[in-house]
Amino acid sequence: MENEAPIDIPWKSGAWTTLPAAAEEDTEGRLVVHAAEGSDAWRHTCYGFVHDDAHALLEAWDPGRAVEVSFVAALDAQFDQAGLVIRADAERWIKTGLEFADGAMQLGAVVTDGKSDWSTAPVPEWAGREVTIRATRMRDAVIVRARVEDEPWRLVRLAPFDPDAAAKAGPYCCAPSRAGLAVTFTAWRHTEPDAELH
Repeated sequence: MENEAPIDIPWKSGAWTTLPAAAEEDTEGRLVVHAAEGSDAWRHTCYGFVHDDAHALLEAWDPGRAVEVSFVAALDAQFDQAGLVIRADAERWIKTGLEFADGAMQLGAVVTDGKSDWSTAPVPEWAGREVTIRATRMRDAVIVRARVEDEPWRLVRLAPFDPDAAAKAGPYCCAPSRAGLAVTFTAWRHTEPDAELH
């Protein structure tokens, strides 16, 4: 069977979980999103608070396809972040992508099932470049991979995810510590899912 071609998802087909400060499509078809100061997504673990006001543009996710989001962003303030969200409901979701934390650019994921769990690794060489995050559902899991420009894919996370749960997915950003963050999303698409984990 031939591989199916990637399908671009129109920005207007998604719905925001929380409206950003501003969002507009530019002349090149990219979506430029300005995050509201204090926006974030987190549940309980270590910090004790619940935030559910990240700016995620979501549509229903067909589990038979992978979903990809590409973006460019100048993340340079504590906890600036952008990438991809997968959401079943307010207590079950994954956010994955780049986050500026403790003075460095980090590639990671927050997996939440009632409480949040954060994994991260430094990627300072990815700063200012186009990053793509891809998620595939496989049995009782989500596989998250990422790459910068046309470099090889990296495995970011293998996370449990209820195989019977309907989910929505799409681009997101937030700026927990400052105003003025702008993220340029360059692509949102459905693609062939990963055939295997390794």
